[in-house]
Amino acid sequence: MKRKMVNSKFTRKYRDLRREIEGRYLVLGFIIFFSFLVLTINLFAIQILNHEYYAQKLEQANIKIVYGPSAPRGRIYDRHHRLIVDNQAVKTITYKRESGIGRQEEIEMAYLIADMIEVDFNRITENQFKNFWLINHPVEGNKKITSEEWRMLEERRITLNDIEQMKLERISDDDLIIYSEIDKKAAYIYFLMNNGYYFTEKVIKSFDVTDKEYALVSENLNILPGFKTTLDWQRVYPYGEVFRSSLGSVSTQQAGLPSELKDYYLSLGYSMDDRVGISNIEFQYENYLKGTKNKYQLTDGKLVLLEEGRRGNDIVLSIDIELQKEVEEIISRELIFAKEETNTEFLENSFAVIQNPSTGEIFAMAGKGVYEKDEEFLTYDYTAGITTTSVVAGSIVKGASHVVAYNNGALEIGERRDDYCVKIANTPEKCSWRYLGVLDDIRALQVSSNSYQYQSAINVGGAKYVRNKPLSVKPDAFRIYREGFAEFGLGVRTGIDFPNENLGYKGNSLGSGHLLDFSIGQYDTYTPIQISQYISTVANGGMRIKPALLKSVYYPSNDLNHLVMNNEIEILNKVNVEEKHFKRVKEGFEAVMLPGGTGVSHAPREVMAAGKTGTSESFIDSTGDGMVDTQTITTNFIGYAPKDNPHVSFAVLTPSSSHRNNSSRFSSGINRRISYEVIKKFFEMYE
Repeated sequence: MKRKMVNSKFTRKYRDLRREIEGRYLVLGFIIFFSFLVLTINLFAIQILNHEYYAQKLEQANIKIVYGPSAPRGRIYDRHHRLIVDNQAVKTITYKRESGIGRQEEIEMAYLIADMIEVDFNRITENQFKNFWLINHPVEGNKKITSEEWRMLEERRITLNDIEQMKLERISDDDLIIYSEIDKKAAYIYFLMNNGYYFTEKVIKSFDVTDKEYALVSENLNILPGFKTTLDWQRVYPYGEVFRSSLGSVSTQQAGLPSELKDYYLSLGYSMDDRVGISNIEFQYENYLKGTKNKYQLTDGKLVLLEEGRRGNDIVLSIDIELQKEVEEIISRELIFAKEETNTEFLENSFAVIQNPSTGEIFAMAGKGVYEKDEEFLTYDYTAGITTTSVVAGSIVKGASHVVAYNNGALEIGERRDDYCVKIANTPEKCSWRYLGVLDDIRALQVSSNSYQYQSAINVGGAKYVRNKPLSVKPDAFRIYREGFAEFGLGVRTGIDFPNENLGYKGNSLGSGHLLDFSIGQYDTYTPIQISQYISTVANGGMRIKPALLKSVYYPSNDLNHLVMNNEIEILNKVNVEEKHFKRVKEGFEAVMLPGGTGVSHAPREVMAAGKTGTSESFIDSTGDGMVDTQTITTNFIGYAPKDNPHVSFAVLTPSSSHRNNSSRFSSGINRRISYEVIKKFFEMYE
């Protein structure tokens, strides 16, 4: 009976387990059935309903897109559509290592190419030559290492690089004497084939490839895997060195992206071997000037052209290249002439900017430096200094100083003041260039009174002046002056479309004497382009306009008929000044150019110019020891014409034009001569 009960329990457990297993199988079977159903539906959708879509996806996944070399860049024209930068086709022989090509095969091809073209193998370095010897003589190279040195390598006491360096050092002239000229040519060609990034195309020869060399290599490309004969391009300059440095440079095919700009250009989607603008206008307008490369599809080892490339857009600059040429020649001529004058030993450069005050367009901007070589004075281009060099402005800022004084109740229209010397306790006297009597606000500009501005600065600073007593101006006075000057473009970036614009020097002292210096342009310094923007702002009635070198952009063609865009005038701010006060400043600038004014000889009378001269004290390091030790005189002129309806402004600046010594007080008139000749030339060309 007991046994029967046990069997019954076992039977029940067995039936329960069987039912559970069958249930699980049922669930598993349902899951499998449902999965197959989903899979069948998806397969039906992919193969039947969406067959076309997925076929295209598969095709796209297997398509490899390849781009050709950098296309020629756009042309650059001056404002009158005279061509100033173009492209010229250049026969080029290049090499790019193909998959599976080893060192020995490359050396064999180097010898083949050496028989076909001429290269200057003297450019190869001694180490490069020795490396070539090692590749060709591995056994002899290994023999130059002692057994002890090999053991040291095994014991990791020296590295493989150390071994290779030892081999190079032990290659003697006797080892290399076996090489003939053809060997040396092959060595140099082999170096060119492996120079730079392995995945880029290497230029073996360019620019001076003869027709015979080009044809010979082209005919043998079947036995020279990786070599190509192509037509590359180079920039050419119909006006030679005129405005040359400002136009900028383009990287070579061999160099590709320059290291200092690599990350910048890669972030924009460029390839390592692309040719790009690397300085000045070529860099500034890379986005317009760059060409579009040929786009190919790689199919079964063959390239199929998908999109034909084109050269970049053409740009038109505001520069008048003929005027630019004349201005550069005037500055160069006057610099060389001035260096023969007394007290000009520290004269190094001069700048001129000619601008349209109503649009901001720059007609010409030129900077020249001068140096002595073999007892002869020569000049070089220093136009980049127009945006980077700090100049002590001097009295040319007095128009802006007047506006600050008017705006802050420190000066009234027609206010008359005695031109006395200002003496602050424990400091030297501060005077005008000579005693000028009693003056009103217009006469103060005409004869360039320093004392008049000192008295305005004292008023702006809220101070009470007593001769030979301490003077305490409010610290806020510097901010008031600087903010007022900034409205004209002094001490702030002008926004010019040219790289590397500096701000000039800003003093950090808040001393009363320095505030007086600031008011006459003897404290902070400014760049030539800031000074040009300042006089343009005065000329146009108080609108600070962004200076512009770009005038328009055109789709590439031979006739400049397909306009892409015109550069718009950009007004940065309006000077905060009442019209009656601004009128007084302009009347003062007009008086400067009349008999009795300091600028009477700076422009031809017939052009009816208005302007302001400036003579400032500069201090330089004359010995190069890092110590400022010499005082020089900087002479400047700013102006515009005609005075009643200005359509041109001028800024001519010559730092350290003279040096006053004990034996002679002579000051060169170089800045006056440049100003006169530049203005005269402009009106000869435009009137």
